[in-house]
Amino acid sequence: MAKRKVNPRDQRKLDRESFKILKRLFTYLSPFKLGIFFIIVFGLLGTVFEILGPLLMGRATNIIVAGFKEKNFIWENFIKIIYILIILYGLSALAEFLRLRIANKVKVSIIYRMRADVSKKLKDLPVAFYDKNPLGDLLSRMTNDIQTIGDSLNQVLNQVFNSLVVVLGILIIMLRISPLLTLITVLIIPATVLASVSIIKKAQKLYSIQYKDLGDLNTHIEEIFSSNKLVKAYNYQDQALKDFEEKNERLRDSAAKSEFLSGITMPISFFINNLGLVVTAMVGAFEIIKGNLDIGSFQSFYQYSRKFNRPIQLITEMLSILQSGIAAAERVFELLDGEEEVQKDLANVNVNELKAKLDFKDVRFSYGDKEVIKGISFSAQAGSKIAIVGPTGSGKTTLVNLLMRFYDVDSGEILLDGVNIENIKRSDLRENISMVLQDTWLFQGSVLENISYGTKGASREDVIKAAKSAYAHDFISKLPQGYDTILEENGSNISEGQKQLITIARALLKNPRILILDEATSSIDTRTEKLIQKAMDQLVLGRTSFIIAHRLSTIIKADMILVLKDGKIIEKGRHQDLLDQNGFYKDLYSSQF
Repeated sequence: MAKRKVNPRDQRKLDRESFKILKRLFTYLSPFKLGIFFIIVFGLLGTVFEILGPLLMGRATNIIVAGFKEKNFIWENFIKIIYILIILYGLSALAEFLRLRIANKVKVSIIYRMRADVSKKLKDLPVAFYDKNPLGDLLSRMTNDIQTIGDSLNQVLNQVFNSLVVVLGILIIMLRISPLLTLITVLIIPATVLASVSIIKKAQKLYSIQYKDLGDLNTHIEEIFSSNKLVKAYNYQDQALKDFEEKNERLRDSAAKSEFLSGITMPISFFINNLGLVVTAMVGAFEIIKGNLDIGSFQSFYQYSRKFNRPIQLITEMLSILQSGIAAAERVFELLDGEEEVQKDLANVNVNELKAKLDFKDVRFSYGDKEVIKGISFSAQAGSKIAIVGPTGSGKTTLVNLLMRFYDVDSGEILLDGVNIENIKRSDLRENISMVLQDTWLFQGSVLENISYGTKGASREDVIKAAKSAYAHDFISKLPQGYDTILEENGSNISEGQKQLITIARALLKNPRILILDEATSSIDTRTEKLIQKAMDQLVLGRTSFIIAHRLSTIIKADMILVLKDGKIIEKGRHQDLLDQNGFYKDLYSSQF
């Protein structure tokens, strides 16, 4: 297959985008101007001290040569230069130590600030964003990519400016020693730069592929580790390992290609520069024979030529590292530029005085091109108990997700006490809603902390009261440390039913005006379900509640039952009324009883 050539127009566009990303990346350096100033000062001092070394060593060599020629070697002059050299290199090392210390502090501060920005952004992004982006990839951007950016900026701070100062300082000294040899040394630079830049441009694309492959691998690892029991239950270990190996191989291949291209930059630079040193040595020898140059000056020049080439090599190496940082920054900035949840003009609503009357008016919603809610309209009086039933995929959970404003409707409106919920601040809206899902969520912490999660200022007594109402107090009291027992990640050290009881207690503690129960009793045995039902009867008093249930026995007492199918309400009414209609609801009910 013929190798596809890069369109020059696409390459220019890539270069412009890289420049924009780099420019934006350097805005993260602006709060650290003082630190960067000292980095430059100490780098400049260290460079000056180091540059003077070879000049003094050349003088020391001339003293030795002259002493042996004239048989009048003066040790005092030689020792004096040695002492000065030791002091100069000592001061250079001290300046370098201070520069590196400040540069590293700036680096970790940039990483801290960038991770804080990403964390804040993730808080403001809509649920739809998380639907489209795997968790492992987001974790990779927040950890690996930001670390790569910090390392790249650190290398730039540490090397590029110092290298430029070294090149300029050494160039001036070399011109004073021998303009001819300087011309030979300088002519090597274009060949080194051209070779390096052509490689670096290709490496950037490969770095982008590498970071994407790394995100895919992290996503797979996160999914497999978090579902370890399920993987083993279905004997999926071999296939999971095969999938891992495939993704790991892709990452290995893309990383090998990018690192190879990045790695050959230095050997090529060394090769070209060493050829230049050979030519310099040959011409220098002829200059000494002609008497145009002394041995000490040539020794100094040769050392300077090596030092002159080293910064050029470092700059090309830094450009390669910077391309890696740009590729990582592109992924991070893509996240930071994600479209946040839109907040419309806020209505003058006192959220503490809500009665929680809800009206759905011709609500429509689509996931992409697929419409899942098709013109739903109904009213729920304040304090009423609304049940939502229907086959899988009928839009039950989507309906309550719209109420929570995890998504906004495509058309129509949802009114809370006559006010469109899109004009109510999301945090205020959700402060008045408690949601208990089929999939429980617990974090690693005490039972007390898990129940009080999301309820500010809850006392221990409040937590215990809520746990008693949820019939969770008895089993919690029997735990090793009671309410102070530490739950493992996702509550793996207690049963599914007990986890659900804790989440119900959490909802009770919040004391919401609107309650959403999405298959909340699905993980609980029949006996516990009856106890929970009693608690629910108390919980829903004075609150507007929505109950999504497959067990129709739990919603017989509902004030209104909505029967959904294919995103539409096909039936609605009380339990007995729906049975009398001999429609879809009766078929559902008959299938269970």
